[in-house]
Amino acid sequence: MSRGLIIFIVVAAIFGMYGCSSYNGLVDKDTNVDKYWSQVQTQYQRRADLIPNLVRTVQGVADFEKSTLQSVIEARASATSIKLSADQLTPENIQKFQAAQDQLGGSLSRLLAVSENYPQLRATQNFSELQAQLEGTENRIAVARNDFNGAATEYNKSVRSFPNNIFAGIFGFARKGLFEASAAAQNAPTVDFGTKK
Repeated sequence: MSRGLIIFIVVAAIFGMYGCSSYNGLVDKDTNVDKYWSQVQTQYQRRADLIPNLVRTVQGVADFEKSTLQSVIEARASATSIKLSADQLTPENIQKFQAAQDQLGGSLSRLLAVSENYPQLRATQNFSELQAQLEGTENRIAVARNDFNGAATEYNKSVRSFPNNIFAGIFGFARKGLFEASAAAQNAPTVDFGTKK
C-alpha cells in the first residue's frame, strides 16, 4: 500500500469515529431539547386547563365586566390553537407561540386586577384557590422556560461549533428558537402610593 493511501485511511477512520461521536452528541442534545419543550407545553396546558374553572367562578358574579371575561376566553383559544412539535422550534415559531401565551397572560392579569373591585368574588374559596393555582403555574412556566432555554442554548452551541456544524448541516440539525422577555417586560411598572402633594 502506498503511503498516501494509508494516510487517507487513517484520516477517514478518525473522521468517521469523530463523526459518529459528533452525531450521537447532537442527537442527545436534540432529545434533551425535546424533553424540556414537553415540560413547557405541560405547564402552559396546566394554565389553559385552569382558565375555564376561573371563568365559571368569575361569571357567578353577575355584574363582572363581560369584556374582560371575553378577552380571557379569546386569548385562551388563540394560545391553545398554536401547537408546535419539537422539530418546529424555529425562532419565528417560538415568537408566535410566545406572543399568544403573552396575550393570554396579559388577559389573565387584567382579569385578576379587575377582580380586586369585587370583594364578594375575592371572598370565595374557589376563586382564591384558582388564583393560587394560577400563580403557582406561572412560576412553573417560568422554570420550564428557563430549563428549555438552557437545553436549547447548549444544543445551539453544539450545532454551531466546529466541526459539529459540518455534521449538523449534513444531518439536518437546525438551530432551535429561545424564549425571550416580552416587550411589556421592558417597561418598569408605575408605582403610586397615593402620596401626591
